Amino acid sequence: MRTALVFPGQGAQKAGMGRAWRDTASWPLAAEISEHTGVDVGELLLTADDDTLRRTDLAQLAVFAYQVIVHREAAAAGPAGEVAAYAGHSLGEYTALYAAGALPLADAARLVAARGRAMRRSAERTPGTMAAVVRLDAGTVDELTGRVRAEGPQVWVANINAPGNLVVSGTAEGVDRLAVLAADSGGKVLRLAVGGAFHSPLMAAAADELRTALAAVEFAPAHTPVVANVDATPHHGGERWRDRELAQLTSPVRWEESVRTLADELGCARFVELGPGRQLTGMIRRIAADAATVPVESPAALTAPTSPQAP
Repeated sequence: MRTALVFPGQGAQKAGMGRAWRDTASWPLAAEISEHTGVDVGELLLTADDDTLRRTDLAQLAVFAYQVIVHREAAAAGPAGEVAAYAGHSLGEYTALYAAGALPLADAARLVAARGRAMRRSAERTPGTMAAVVRLDAGTVDELTGRVRAEGPQVWVANINAPGNLVVSGTAEGVDRLAVLAADSGGKVLRLAVGGAFHSPLMAAAADELRTALAAVEFAPAHTPVVANVDATPHHGGERWRDRELAQLTSPVRWEESVRTLADELGCARFVELGPGRQLTGMIRRIAADAATVPVESPAALTAPTSPQAP
């Protein structure tokens, strides 16, 4: 059975998430990532509280490190079936690139650290927020955000996660105005506790800053396919990943389309989620209902990787 390995993004983190993996053979990777980034990753995974992990740069590095450790354990345990492709939601795309062989660990870790810092600084300079929109389809939300921008406030579609699961990003004024229009159309806007207007043009300064870090790394000319957030298309290698990662900061995450690509175009019938929690598993089950989903939240989950999550 062809398998896709998928990695969640920022927001999946939680205090103490590394404790279940502390006694595994892969735990020393935390120290290795710490050396590459100058941040005590072990402390983030074991003792950092929720307030600390809400800081964008620290949250991203903690989630990345967690996923690297879990991926190494999963690789050793051997997820059943052929690993046909990888994908990650936002930040998770960097872990996907590492796991697929597109980047060595040192470069991936440094890029994640640089990305988190750039996004945090950009959000401080240009404050913004994000919100979930429920009970409306993607076309309607896109139309409503366009109406808001025509009035002056700024808001854009940021994540197209699954049917009925969308996220918008923009200024507080823009999100407030969208909430009014959404209610008039039968929808509802639920504000999220995030540090900025991610995946929107308000992150342009972050893209400018990240460009320097991306120029310092070399992507493998060939690797296992990774389905990119920005175009929901599988890519097998090459330097164009620099452009995709820059565009990802200011463009929507096309997760629903990405899952369809994995399931329909690449024939993946099993999705193994490597990350704290089940952030992606629920989305995937709404997109590819016939696929098996396997969330790996502890070492025990690796003993039976072929068992799909029960409906």
